[in-house]
Amino acid sequence: MTRLSLCMIVRDEAERLPQCLASVRDWVEEIVVGDTGSTDETAAIAASAGAKVLSVPWQDDFALARNQVLAAAQGDWVLVLDGDEVFNPRLRESVDAVLNQGTALAVNLLRQELGSAQSPYSAVSRLFRRHPAIRFSRPYHETIDDSVLALLQKEPHWQVIDLPGVAIRHWGYSPEALATKNKIQRAQVLLEKALQANPQDAYLCSKLGALYYQIGRDKDGFKLLKQGLKSNLGSAPVRYELHYHLANAYNREGKWELALKHYQKALQENLLLPLKLGALNNYGALLNQLGQYPQAQQVFENVVHIDPSFLMGYLNLGLTLKAQKRYPQAIEVYQKAIKLNPQWAPAHQNLGVACFQAGQLQASLGAFKTAIDLYRRQGNPQADVLERELQALGMLPREEEVDPAQPLNGEL
Repeated sequence: MTRLSLCMIVRDEAERLPQCLASVRDWVEEIVVGDTGSTDETAAIAASAGAKVLSVPWQDDFALARNQVLAAAQGDWVLVLDGDEVFNPRLRESVDAVLNQGTALAVNLLRQELGSAQSPYSAVSRLFRRHPAIRFSRPYHETIDDSVLALLQKEPHWQVIDLPGVAIRHWGYSPEALATKNKIQRAQVLLEKALQANPQDAYLCSKLGALYYQIGRDKDGFKLLKQGLKSNLGSAPVRYELHYHLANAYNREGKWELALKHYQKALQENLLLPLKLGALNNYGALLNQLGQYPQAQQVFENVVHIDPSFLMGYLNLGLTLKAQKRYPQAIEVYQKAIKLNPQWAPAHQNLGVACFQAGQLQASLGAFKTAIDLYRRQGNPQADVLERELQALGMLPREEEVDPAQPLNGEL
């Protein structure tokens, strides 16, 4: 029987860790957790779940910490999760089938990035045979990919498998998590250190270049992204990211033709379709901005077909339909988005606009009131902006005329 070990490194993950461990506890044969210096109940929670808990001194190197935990594992295969991730139980049977394939070496799993509106999916090589040649490398955005590639060159009979379907759900890239964990600052320090030692590493150029754009260092970001492409050593996922981030950079500078070119190059890479949603969504938005509405509509229809749960895809499809004065279709699209997430205020606001333009004034006012109420409950200043705009149009009474017994909480 194939034995599966769960290997983790954690620090101060007491809030999320129970959910993570519960997602695999009755499935894996062994849990090995390396604690890198928690000050909360993380270690105790792991121990209570039956995990072997190791104290791993933090040395600013994620790969080093991962390898220390990996050395303590005893299973035939290893699954790697972080404390802010859960494994999708629906993928267990698919994984079990792969584990019993004699030539399978590693598996690329699809991870859903909860809270990320731009790139909702990523591929992570987090399931692999416990082979002495497989080790993590890179101090940040650590991966087994380099060691797997080296092993395949020596022993070409092994296979790397792409497993379709969302296997992991991850909360770490939500705005709240990034702010709480200081991930951006930590990533910058570690990536800059790694790139100094490996200046031609296309992977590091992609990650640090994108991070520089995130913190406003556009010139430095552009230089690194171009440098990464010039190295010509990146894999398909790395080339995708380089073209995608360069397209975003040109888009920001108003260099539309270059942006379109790099979005198209990104989309030509041989990846699972969900991994291309970020480029597809931004490509469609640029086409819409340039007035190429039928082409943009086609892109966004493809987006929501690939992922029927991607809210931004519906929002952008509705904008494209509105631009073509196809108001009934736009209304239908926004209603689908609201059905997916009734608390998403932008969908209600855009539904209000589409209904107004279609002459459905009562439905429009109801949608706008719901949007205002949601924005206000979420502490979003857009509530006041939208309310003033409706007052200027005469759709809402002025502030001094509002009856306090009648709050603006209209329902659709």
